[in-house]
Amino acid sequence: MPGVTHDDAPPLADLMPWSVAPPRLGRGWPAAPDPAALKARWDALVKAEGPDRAALFEPTRSRTLHTAVGQLPGGSGGTEKLLRASGPCPEPVRVLRAPFDEQWLIPDHRLIDAARPELWRVVDERQVFVVEAPSDAAGPPLLLATSRLPLLGGARVRPLHRRPGGAEPNLAPGLLDHLTARLGRRTGPVDVLAWTLAAVRPGRVVPFTADPALWEHGVALGRRALWLMRRDGERPKLPGGRRPYVRAPLPPRPLTLRYDRDEEALFLDEGRVSPVPPGAWDFEAGGVRVLEQWFAARTAEGEPGTLASIRPATWPQTWTSELLELITVLALLAELRPRCRRLEVTAEITATELREAGVLPVPPAARRPASVLDGREEGPEGQLALL
Repeated sequence: MPGVTHDDAPPLADLMPWSVAPPRLGRGWPAAPDPAALKARWDALVKAEGPDRAALFEPTRSRTLHTAVGQLPGGSGGTEKLLRASGPCPEPVRVLRAPFDEQWLIPDHRLIDAARPELWRVVDERQVFVVEAPSDAAGPPLLLATSRLPLLGGARVRPLHRRPGGAEPNLAPGLLDHLTARLGRRTGPVDVLAWTLAAVRPGRVVPFTADPALWEHGVALGRRALWLMRRDGERPKLPGGRRPYVRAPLPPRPLTLRYDRDEEALFLDEGRVSPVPPGAWDFEAGGVRVLEQWFAARTAEGEPGTLASIRPATWPQTWTSELLELITVLALLAELRPRCRRLEVTAEITATELREAGVLPVPPAARRPASVLDGREEGPEGQLALL
């Protein structure tokens, strides 16, 4: 709530203590909005020889054609040196490349400067990754929640679960039991995540409440935000039967994007999509309009002669479907965010209370990854990894 301070609210870094830096690619071409383009880029790489292959690869200090690395957890990609690599492209996987922008990645450890294997080991359908979107505003930070592996630079990634299968929540030990006792009702990890999405405040602090009714209200707001951001269920719909759709056909390769606020229409060259509520167009992350950033990622040409220049010859139909869904998601989130900001937390559970209860400070082990190595992982050149 504007004007309300929470000087003794616990920080997010203590509530979800295990965090990991996001994977760092080191080169842009292994990620793209179109999986077919990624397979074409791989084919171009393995068909090239000698210096041509090295130039296409774009080597860094961390990765060259001679680098020997183990396989990514989950058995993705080969382990022979890229100098000798051949064969088909590893099947691309979905990732969160930018706020609200789901793209594709070639899951090959040899292509990624810093892959963060500890994150790959806990990726599954039960996992939720929390990451703070870039922010230039003084207001509450925008927390993103996604089922996809996040590739957003600069922000720590906080998995909800420390182990696969939704096991061992990444929460301060004892927090769930303390909240359950104070609220008089069983509290689960997703409830805490939902409350966090709704109640996070400037300084990345999360004030909790001991008021059961207020708790239920905040959790309901956060669960809706979580559902909209994960997009892993029924497609969201705008109220009143409004639904954005293509009113005028999109050109084969649109180059410009503009918005008409009076008509609530989005124009991709002469192509027209409407209705597009102003809230969707104005939705920003890090001072950048999400829709403009999403469109720019799909129209970037790439420097001629590089693998990044390999892209779809025409605008795929799947991108149109993704655009229509993104407009809906952003419009609904734009309506939800002011309700979260107005959430006035009373009967506050403070960091001091959590310290007195022994919940804080968290033990050092809670900030380290759990041991999840139930299976073997292949090391460099096909050897068994020593773990």
